[in-house]
Amino acid sequence: MVIEVTRTYVGSIQNQRQVCDGLDSLGDSASKIWNVARWTADRIWNATGEIPSEGVLKAYMKTQSCWKDLNAQSSQKVIEELSDAFQSWFDLRQTDDEANPPGYRKHGDDRPKSTVTFKADGFKHDPENNRVRLSKGSNLKEGWSDFILCEYQTRPDVDLSEVTRVQNVRAVWNGNEWELHFVCKVERETNDSAGDSVAGIDLGITNIATVAFPDEYVLYPGNSLKQDKHYFTRAEYETEGENGPSEKSMWARRKLADRETHFYHVLTDTIITECVERDVGTLAVSWPEDVRNSDWGKTGNKKLHSWAFDRIYQYLAYKGEIRGVEVLKENEWNTSKTCSRCGDDTKSNRVERGLYVCLSCELVANADCNGAENMRQKITPSPHGEDRSNGCVSQPSTHLFDRESGTFKPREQVVS
Repeated sequence: MVIEVTRTYVGSIQNQRQVCDGLDSLGDSASKIWNVARWTADRIWNATGEIPSEGVLKAYMKTQSCWKDLNAQSSQKVIEELSDAFQSWFDLRQTDDEANPPGYRKHGDDRPKSTVTFKADGFKHDPENNRVRLSKGSNLKEGWSDFILCEYQTRPDVDLSEVTRVQNVRAVWNGNEWELHFVCKVERETNDSAGDSVAGIDLGITNIATVAFPDEYVLYPGNSLKQDKHYFTRAEYETEGENGPSEKSMWARRKLADRETHFYHVLTDTIITECVERDVGTLAVSWPEDVRNSDWGKTGNKKLHSWAFDRIYQYLAYKGEIRGVEVLKENEWNTSKTCSRCGDDTKSNRVERGLYVCLSCELVANADCNGAENMRQKITPSPHGEDRSNGCVSQPSTHLFDRESGTFKPREQVVS
């Protein structure tokens, strides 16, 4: 059967030096619109006890000068994201009185580079030449320069001229540079081979993904990603030119981006294939609400902004749709400190980074496995029908990425 699915393709910007200042301005403007709208919502909230609706916020923001810093549809998208964040907070408050509302986008006195979404009238795509024109807001236009022309490159197996249509383009700051995300409608063959079982995923930085399958826990560490980042980042900085990045430096940056993209595609392919083979029809993925709007210190922020949880979810979602696995985004609030066996949520149960020991029922578990099991239980209250043994959650299988074969293999099968 042929179905139309939504897929997101990532394009690395080849003329980064020429467009980064313009994209920085747009990203800063998106954060400013968010902050002004957030302040307005707070003011109305204090006066009336209610959060203004999306329509009310848009109507008010159109009178503010910052609204015209972006294309009109791009400004509207920022307000839509803020309204969605408030709705998620409302939903979370039903079970958690201490849940925090969406915050401001700022780190000290600085605003982070927010994602900017360009809808139909905000971009002009030239897939034959791998170029896209992104519209500036009227406040940022300078004479004839009313757009930013980006030259991009996607994976070799992606040809955007063959997609049904490009719905929107997003300029995304990945922590090191800007990249483009093309949200497209694509026709694909599908099969309905998945079953009725449920699995849960805990996404992390050391263990990129920990999956609680019905019969096994599996860790997918990011060792190879860490090695690539160390090697290519060092190569980039060692060859940095006096007047900006050298050709070798740009090569290292692109090579690292390509390696990361390949890793995430192989990882998500592997997980979805495992789901199909294990008759898993529903996959619950941990989602850290507003995690990037918090300050985790210099080192913590650097790690956090390189955490590709959104990319992993997007890859899982479209690959799952094609193969009949429903991928659900679930808030991970409290899943790291709550016992998956008895529900005790004492903070001290999380003994250290990788160890969870419940003081109530004496469960000893790998902390990531415990989190993944909690994600699984968000979908089905009694997923196993019986208690999980300490051995099962404390000694999971570990699948490592093998560079030679380009696949994930159980630890003992990986050739060193």
